[in-house]
Amino acid sequence: MQTKESIKGLKRDKSPLIWGLIFGILFGFLLQKGGATKYDVIIGQLLLIDFTVLKIMLSAVLTGMIGIYLMKTLGWVKLSPKSGSMGINIIGGLIFGVGFSVLGYCPGTIAGAIGNGYLDALVGGLAGILIGTGIFAALYPRLKSGILKKGDFGNMTLPQLFNVNDWVVVVPVAGLIFLLLIWLELAGL
Repeated sequence: MQTKESIKGLKRDKSPLIWGLIFGILFGFLLQKGGATKYDVIIGQLLLIDFTVLKIMLSAVLTGMIGIYLMKTLGWVKLSPKSGSMGINIIGGLIFGVGFSVLGYCPGTIAGAIGNGYLDALVGGLAGILIGTGIFAALYPRLKSGILKKGDFGNMTLPQLFNVNDWVVVVPVAGLIFLLLIWLELAGL
């Protein structure tokens, strides 16, 4: 028999998932409105002639970085960064890059393009995600003690690495991203 406390605990555990779903839908909507789910826009980014995707992603990083550190400062969230390594970044970048270059979509834009009804994203993108995930899962036991551990840099954030207050890093990085966004817009890119 479940107690009232255990039922409340279950409800609390689902709250981050619900918020994640809400923000995921909002992000997908904004990707679609920004044009990042269109094949031509993504190919334009890869050819360095249309910087729409870069501007959307930099805006998301800027908003997310300020938002998450503000929530951390207010005590609303506790950061739990995952451990990383050069090996993880190389393998992840290769998998992402192959899928991106073959189909012209990244995982987020595949979901948005499927929502728009693009058949290439549904057939090729969804199949690619499932096949790529399956291959990685099959190889993971061999990779985890080998290449994925190469160049391990732990789970430190930049403020932790520099041993400074979070905002000493967030404010200048946010300023640089903001200036880059302005420059991209003024340059017509």
